[in-house]
Amino acid sequence: MTMERGRQFRVLFLCTGNSARSQMAEALLNAKGKGRFAAQSAGSQPADRINPLALELLRQHAVPWSGRQPRPIDGLEREPWDCVITVCDRAREACPIFPGQPIVAHWGMPDPAAVVGSEETRRAAFREAFLLLGRRIDLLVALPLEKLERLAAEARVRAIGNAGLGIVRPMVLL
Repeated sequence: MTMERGRQFRVLFLCTGNSARSQMAEALLNAKGKGRFAAQSAGSQPADRINPLALELLRQHAVPWSGRQPRPIDGLEREPWDCVITVCDRAREACPIFPGQPIVAHWGMPDPAAVVGSEETRRAAFREAFLLLGRRIDLLVALPLEKLERLAAEARVRAIGNAGLGIVRPMVLL
């Protein structure tokens, strides 16, 4: 699978509602990937709108967001992706088959939009999700994808999702 130099690595983030986790992941990877990655996101059952707490976090951290509303997977399964990452268990179960054998990884994590409680409790859940996605994306961006064969790249991208929900431990990248 080794990628040609200069070609963007196309990543699709999937979750159920496409209103929080996958949207934040898309924006973070597009910002941190500095043109090396082209990320998009979708949902198996898209919500009506982006969660305002997700947008607030992106703004607070000066992460550009393209303004894309939640959208379904429909049609995206026919596009050529290098990597498809599910960020919730329900999207993982509903994930369609993608042509071209992209790397498929699961980076499961709790849905901050499902947290009930005080405003501060909900904001804390979004901050936690944002930080976890940021750490995982930092690890993804650090991978030498241009030099790795497909199976090695897939193992490393999957390992990022298995790093745990607490402190993400350093992993050997080479």
